[in-house]
Amino acid sequence: GEHGGDPASVEFCHRTGLDYVSCSPYRVPIARLAAAQAAIRGARK
Repeated sequence: GEHGGDPASVEFCHRTGLDYVSCSPYRVPIARLAAAQAAIRGARK
């Protein structure tokens, strides 16, 4: 499936300690933004 580009999936991966997701090229910008947002949210806790 195409879970690597889903912001909720990226958030989950970040919370569980995974540091890599795979997605199709057109979803890379979304995945990068979601990863940055997850990192910021994690740093605030």
